[in-house]
Parts: sequence; structure tokens; C-alpha cells
Amino acid sequence: MASLPPPPLASVSPPVPSYVVALADDLSGAAETACALGGPVRLSLNAVAVAEIAAAHDLVVDLDTRHLTRAEAAYAVRAALRAARTGPPRLLYKKVDSQLRGHLAAEAAAYAEGAEAVVIAPALPAAGRTVTGGVVHVNGVPLHRTDGWRAERAPVPRSLPEALSGLPIRTIPLDVVRSEPAALEAEFRRIAASGAHPAPDTETDADLDAVAAAALRLGPGFRLLGSGGLAAGLGRALLRPVAVTPSPVPSPEGTPLLFVVGTAEPGAVAQIAHLAALGAHHVPLDPADLAAGTVCLPRTGGAPALTVLSIDGSGGPRPGAGRALSAALGALAAAYPGRPDLVLTGGETARTTLDALDIRELEPFGEIHHGAVHSRTPDGRRVVTRPGSYGAEDSLLRIAVALRPRLAAAIAAT
Repeated sequence: MASLPPPPLASVSPPVPSYVVALADDLSGAAETACALGGPVRLSLNAVAVAEIAAAHDLVVDLDTRHLTRAEAAYAVRAALRAARTGPPRLLYKKVDSQLRGHLAAEAAAYAEGAEAVVIAPALPAAGRTVTGGVVHVNGVPLHRTDGWRAERAPVPRSLPEALSGLPIRTIPLDVVRSEPAALEAEFRRIAASGAHPAPDTETDADLDAVAAAALRLGPGFRLLGSGGLAAGLGRALLRPVAVTPSPVPSPEGTPLLFVVGTAEPGAVAQIAHLAALGAHHVPLDPADLAAGTVCLPRTGGAPALTVLSIDGSGGPRPGAGRALSAALGALAAAYPGRPDLVLTGGETARTTLDALDIRELEPFGEIHHGAVHSRTPDGRRVVTRPGSYGAEDSLLRIAVALRPRLAAAIAAT
């Protein structure tokens, strides 16, 4: 008697939508990640939110660790990971600075505890940041040959293995990243089996997509660590509902718009000049007076429609003074009259301003341009956060027009 054919293979059910808990070290990066992931999202300034999550959405938490010691930053990451284990299963993501600033080594080591491996890819092609040969490049120039670390106390790392000193790293060349998916997965497994962590070279969004997809196929034991670029790749690789965000309601007529520019980036001067040409009231603040608490905003007979508070950088960067200056600037912004909408550049400036206003959560709407995230506070105030190093010369002008569309007519008339 002829043998019966084998039973058909069981059909594979579609994958269950997966949601992410992302841990960021500063607020502008957290907001960037919230938009990059692309799904329904909650953006919290309170690490306690990690233990409370239950709904079907991503959770991005600003751990605000840049100003902490290395040990404190590592503890914050460990505490968040412990809290994440108490809720429903979630994918983990660690957001880091694309220029490797902050307590990268300490936080990565804490994040790696309990993982099979951490896949490390901090490239951000949209901002000109790529990784080749294990070296971060900014617009084609190795990071250690740029001035991206001029406001940092520590020397700039020359490579990812140096930046992650103490964590065994193995780089992966582009030809492997761009080969068959199975080859990249096999390389991830081989490196993990050796007790190290893979750091693939990445130059494009397609490279980051390949890295994110390979890590997902290998299971939750392979955790992802990267910038907003890898977060976007993760979002594209996941199956879940598209985020539906209502259009922002315009602010009441006459609401002031306050720009708080806490970045030391030289490009900020030209960005502010575009607003000043439009009639914005610019108040440059002396760093010594700001730190001493002796700054008094000039009286203007009411809050102007557009105001810019910035730190006068003519004396050069002040390594190590960033948090104190940001806190003083944030307190000044929080006391500004008229309950203005806010544009906050620099992660520490954004965080200290919202802390001074006791704002613990943001609802992101989307990006005005890359990295300039438009959000709403629980009480309806509109806030735009943007990393200090982002944006072309017209960045602040574009944000102003997005928040105050009538300005477009004034620009056209000039």
C-alpha cells in the first residue's frame, strides 16, 4: 500500500505586534526616538513610567543621565531594566548620542547585563553621522577630528571600541552588513558566542534597516543600542498599528513663542539671526551672570510675540558647566510671562525647562524637520524639542513658521 503523504506544515500565524521600551539619556534624544519608532507612543520624563506600562504603545523614557556620575547613570539604566521586567514583554532599545557623548560606556555595560548580546549602531545618516571601520564620521570627517566634543570634559573617543572601553566590541564591515541576511545573523551569533558585542558599520538607512531586522530575527536576547537612526530602522521592521495622532490645535491668538537656545553649537548664532531679522526680541545672557542668578530679563511692556533667550558663547565653551547653565536658563524660561509655547534646543535645556514647569510627559505630534519634534503637554502647551547640534541655518525659522503660520506672509514680504 502506498504510503500517505506527510501532513501539510502548520501555517505560520502572523507575528504579534511588538512594542518597545526605549531608554534615552536626554530629552531631545528621547523625543527624536519617540518619532522615529513610528508607532503609538508615550514619552515620559519619569522613569517610574517603565513599571506602569500596560497599554499597546511604545514607551520612551528620558532617564536624564547626562549630568549624573558614571555610576549613577549605570544605576538608572539597571533600575529601568528591572522595572521593565515587571510589565508585559517589551522589546528593549537604548538610545545613545550619535556623537557618543554622555556616559556611553557605563550605560552600555549596564544595558548589556542579562543580554545575549547588544547590537551597537549609533549612525544617524539624516544628520551626516556614519560608522565606517568602527569609527564615527560626521559629514565624512572622523569624529575625533571635529569639534563635536568641544564642550565636553573628556577627550573625544577615536572609535567605538574606545568609546565603549570595558565592553568587548567586534566591528562588522559593510560588505557583511550588505550581504545576505543569513550571513549578518550568523556574524551576530558568532560574535555573541565569543562573549563580545557586534558593532556593524552603517552608512545608510538601508544598512540600519538590515541591522535592526537581523537583531529582531535573533530574538529578544539581542538588544539594540543606537541613535534615532537605528530606532527608525526598528520601527520599520516591527508589525504594529500606524500611529494616529490628531492634528495639533493652534494656540490661542496672541500666545507668545519663546525660544530657549541652550546649545554651544556655533551654528546657533546664524539660526538666531534669522529670527532677529524677522523682529524677534533676542536676549543674549552672560554665562557668569546666569550661573550667579543675577540675570533680570529686560522689561518690554508685555511678552513679545517672539523672544529668544540664549547663552552668549563669545567667551568660548565652558566644559563641565553645561548642566548648571541649563538649569539657570530653564528656570528663567519657566518664569517668562504669558505662558508661551516653547522651542527648546539642547537636551539638557529642554529637560531643565520642563522640570522647572513640572511637566512630566509629552505627546509627540511629529517632526517639523529632522530632530525638531513637535509635542503637546498635558495642559495643552505646545513644545518643540531639538538637539543642539541639529538643523540648518534656517532651522529655528522653520520651527517658528510651523508654530505661527502667519509668519510665512511676513517672510514673503521681506
